[in-house]
Amino acid sequence: MGDEATVCETAFRDFGAKSVFSGTIVTVATFEDNLNLREVLAGDGAGKVLVVDGGASKRRALVGGNVAQLAAEKGWAGLIINGCVRDAHEIADAALGVKAIGTNPRRPLKNGIGTVGEAVKFGGVTFRPGECVYADGDAVVVTARPFTG
Repeated sequence: MGDEATVCETAFRDFGAKSVFSGTIVTVATFEDNLNLREVLAGDGAGKVLVVDGGASKRRALVGGNVAQLAAEKGWAGLIINGCVRDAHEIADAALGVKAIGTNPRRPLKNGIGTVGEAVKFGGVTFRPGECVYADGDAVVVTARPFTG
């Protein structure tokens, strides 16, 4: 797709059972708080990837084993988290892709801080709700329209 595709520069680690995933972007912006993202993941996730801008914080996890399992049960294709996860051994069993920048055993806050459904930017890429994201072991790539090649 040439210049139509943008490649995220953030160095992610893979945590979920699937290392390759793609879907329509849904967004949450937060900081060390996962109440909003958990509420989003409780909805139908078929064909969707939740992109979470957690401000690259490494002080608390935003997703743990229970939240990853909820996402898998609701059909989400994957999670891309500019922040940390916990319970990595449990997330490894969840039937979805999970990319994050690291781990931290601290639980997230539950104050409802953040926004849902607005464009978020990190790693040199703007993730817009409704656009497409493709993730594998090499990269996270965003396109405005589905890749059909």
